[in-house]
Order: sequence, then C-alpha cells, then structure tokens
Amino acid sequence: MMREWATVVSWQNGEALVRCDVKTACNSCASRSGCGTRVLNKLGPETEHTIAVRWDSPLAAGQKVELGITESSLLGSAMLVYLSPLLGLFLVAGLFQLCFGSDAAAFCGALLGGVGGFLVARGFSARVAARESWQPVILNVALTADQLQVDDVSSR
Repeated sequence: MMREWATVVSWQNGEALVRCDVKTACNSCASRSGCGTRVLNKLGPETEHTIAVRWDSPLAAGQKVELGITESSLLGSAMLVYLSPLLGLFLVAGLFQLCFGSDAAAFCGALLGGVGGFLVARGFSARVAARESWQPVILNVALTADQLQVDDVSSR
C-alpha cells in the first residue's frame, strides 16, 4: 500500500476533500543551482492536488489524514496511461510501414497510433477510475490541536 499524508480542506455528507502536496527531491542536494529537474518543476503544473475521499466520521479543516492506495491500482493506471499510447504508436507505425512501404507512411501511422492509444487510455481511465479498489482510502486520522493534551510530568 502506497501511503501519503494529506490535509483536510472540508468534510460534508461523508466525503472529505483533502489536499496532497507533491514532494520533489529539490533543495535536498548540493547541486541546486545547476539542476535541470528544479527548473522543470518550477515550469510545471501545480504542486497540490485535491482529492475527494469517502469517510463517515466528521473531519475538521486543516486536520491531517494518511491516504493509501494499493500498488496494483497505481501500477495499472501507470501502465494504462504510458503503455497504451506507446503500443499504439509502434503497432500502427509498423502496420503502415508494411502496407505502404515508406518512412512517411510509418511516421503518419506513428502519429495516428499514438493519438489513438491516448484516446483509448482516456476512455478506459474513466471506467477504471470508478472501481472501488482503485480509489484512495483514509488509513489514519491525526488528532486536531484541541484534541491533543500534553501533561508535563516533570513539574509535579
């Protein structure tokens, strides 16, 4: 099970809206100024993701929860997203090369196959996302600040 801590944004009717921060390895090594990954992370999309997760007990905004998702669902979705366009690219490019015998035809086939594979992945991802086993679940709930009490034993 893959685990990640998230912050509760809101909770209504048994559904918690949680925000996960994307962690990168930047600022943890000595080559910060010359690192290409750091530059790409700055150019990339947002570093927070908001996810809706079923949870029956009330949660407070700002409360920390531990989310979990099975490795098989994570691996399956990655294979769907990355391998179906790649497979479509190679299969249709090879088929066009065999049928038409030119590199231009193979190139056009590769474009069509890649786009077709992407569309197939997009269509299947909607069906796969509805599966209960592929949904993230809340594993642990951290205490809120008002629920936590610390007794200083040394002062007694």
